[in-house]
Amino acid sequence: MNTALLFPGQASQYVGMGKNLYEHHPRAKELFDFANDIMEYDLRTLCFEGPAEELKQTKFTQPGIFVHSVIVAELLEIDPAAAAGHSLGEYSALVAAGALSFEDGLRLVKKRGELMQESGTRSPGTMAAVIGAETAVVEEACREAAEAGIVQPANFNSPGQIVISGSITGIDRAMEILKKHGVRIVKKLPVSGAFHSPLMQYAQDELGAVLDGTVIRDAAFPVYANVTAAPVTTAAAIRDNLLRQVTSPVLWHGSMDRMYNDGFTRFIECGPGNVLQGLLKRIAPESECLTVGTHEELISAK
Repeated sequence: MNTALLFPGQASQYVGMGKNLYEHHPRAKELFDFANDIMEYDLRTLCFEGPAEELKQTKFTQPGIFVHSVIVAELLEIDPAAAAGHSLGEYSALVAAGALSFEDGLRLVKKRGELMQESGTRSPGTMAAVIGAETAVVEEACREAAEAGIVQPANFNSPGQIVISGSITGIDRAMEILKKHGVRIVKKLPVSGAFHSPLMQYAQDELGAVLDGTVIRDAAFPVYANVTAAPVTTAAAIRDNLLRQVTSPVLWHGSMDRMYNDGFTRFIECGPGNVLQGLLKRIAPESECLTVGTHEELISAK
């Protein structure tokens, strides 16, 4: 059976993540300690003890989830046939596939988190979850609301679950339009910026220079890219996708459809939480998905 690894993105974090892996596995301890040296602050204690409000900050959240996820994938000691990661999780997937080293991946994620947080300050915006609406309805609402401000779909997560992103005025107008169309749930998210929208252009521009100076290799197995929902293995395509990803929608629903249709029926979500397992159940209910984020889950998965 072809097994694929899935890696979560921001909002999957929780205080205590990775702690019992650190306590039970020397390799987890080694990587967390190494990460602390790279980050030049105590990421380990922030993940293990919080405070939660600080851990929620983009510049801290992204490295924490990345380190936890990469550790889980390594400790699983399996040979996956493919991988995918949701937004930030794409970096974890690329480390698992050998396209990025752990150190280079963490340095990129550190910079990405800082730049995205700064973009949110330079160009304030927000995001909203839209539940129970057809894709065409959401896209049309965004087009109509664009006269009030920037707004576009940011995450196509699963059937009936789309996140929109943009300026506060654009989001507010799109929410009004969607509610008039009878959409069941439209809810603003507690985020620090309009991720995966043009308001992240500053982050994309600055990240480009960092990516240019980073060694990226061909992947050992396909990684399904957020911006295309298609498998990639070449270093050039990976570099381009990581850059475009900052302001482009995450095509998660399409990625999971494509993976399932390509023959992947067993998935392991590596890292904190089980968000991706829940999305996959709605996209491909016949598939099997394990979540592995703790020592107990790791032992069970083996």
